[in-house]
Amino acid sequence: MTENLNTIDNKRMMKQVGLIAGPIALQSLIASSLNLVDNLMIGGLGELALNAVGVSVQFYFVFWMLVFGFSSGNATFMAQFFGTGDYRNIRRTTGFAMTVTFGMGILFFLVAVLLPEYVLRIFTNIPEVIEAGTPYVRTGAVCFLLIPITQSFTIALRATQQTHLPLIASVSGFCTNTFFNYCLIYGHFGMPRLGIQGAAAATVLARMVELSLVLFFVFARSNIIKGEIREYFTFGREMALRIVRNSIPTTFNETMWGLGTSMYVAAFARIGVTAGAAYQACNTISSLFSMLAFSIGDAALIIIGQKLGEGKFQEAYEMGRKMLLLSLLIGAVMGCVSLLFGRPILSLFDFTPAGAEMAWKTFIVFSCMIWLETYNGTLIVGILRCGGDTTFAAAAEVGTVWVIGVPAAFITSLVLGWPIYMAVMAVRCEAVVKGVLVTARFFSQKWVRNVISGL
Repeated sequence: MTENLNTIDNKRMMKQVGLIAGPIALQSLIASSLNLVDNLMIGGLGELALNAVGVSVQFYFVFWMLVFGFSSGNATFMAQFFGTGDYRNIRRTTGFAMTVTFGMGILFFLVAVLLPEYVLRIFTNIPEVIEAGTPYVRTGAVCFLLIPITQSFTIALRATQQTHLPLIASVSGFCTNTFFNYCLIYGHFGMPRLGIQGAAAATVLARMVELSLVLFFVFARSNIIKGEIREYFTFGREMALRIVRNSIPTTFNETMWGLGTSMYVAAFARIGVTAGAAYQACNTISSLFSMLAFSIGDAALIIIGQKLGEGKFQEAYEMGRKMLLLSLLIGAVMGCVSLLFGRPILSLFDFTPAGAEMAWKTFIVFSCMIWLETYNGTLIVGILRCGGDTTFAAAAEVGTVWVIGVPAAFITSLVLGWPIYMAVMAVRCEAVVKGVLVTARFFSQKWVRNVISGL
């Protein structure tokens, strides 16, 4: 594969990337903004409330990564099926994703309803935080039953390049969440003042609206992925096994990565309430910018996966190289923009002067690493996965997080007693090692494969 990069029409590729990545980027921004709105409104209740919600959402974050990991493995097949125009198998893949992830959701729902205190003890040892966060976990448990269905159809819509439809659903969910946050946290418009529990209730209502709209777009219109209900569940044994073989590494990857980053929260929360709140605020704000940049990885999976499904391996490889360069540029821009707006956004939180200074120094570390996180995300979530190279991607990401990141978080925070911003800097070393590993894998071209042959 030695052809020049110029064999691909840059304008055509950028237009395609823009049409796919644009709505995904906006949807990611909305999702991150939703978290920011939650934190800002909860932050008005004080640092304890902000810390409690930050710890509580880790259980939902782990579940989200579990669902995202499995559906991402399914997306590889959907993108390649789309390249061949096989919509019947796209529907079957969607049904299989929904079946497995909904089963996961039932388990998480039961744990959240019956054992919320034990869940919170995984992430913090501060009694006040556990007591404040328990109602949030229990009230928001319904989300575990809604997210699997929404995500399965969202992945299918994205894989078939209908990214504007999930965007509309997310915008509606964001508006719903913001309105009911305002009403239920503080008791406006005659509604009860529920505080932290009100934030969880608002999130549930938002997820209901989002799911309703996604189902409307698929079934109330002549959508290309619309089919009879039973058709979604006619996946055969061979298809299920192939998808599982591809999805197990992605599920393991995202779940262990999610658990690993949750362990960062567990380590930093044990420094103290202020340090935990500072990390939560910085992580939320940074996500506003990094999630925008990560949309290039989602676009890479869809576009390059389609080329692999069509058997255009050379074009897929060349496109991957160009998308990596694009990811570096977008990541660098997002890092600069985040530094520009970070301090004004942080000032919206109700920090003490010491907490505000701690948060700003921590945010600088986050911002300076966005370019590398974007590059790694494009390679792992987009390029390696679109060719089914999920085992190596999982080994690289999980290995660096758990061998480097998690030990660094606990050692620097609890043993060495470093300030939060220095501890975060030490943890980010895992991204450097990860970048070296996945770059070498990309240039080996072992990821350039067709995974749907024979189905």
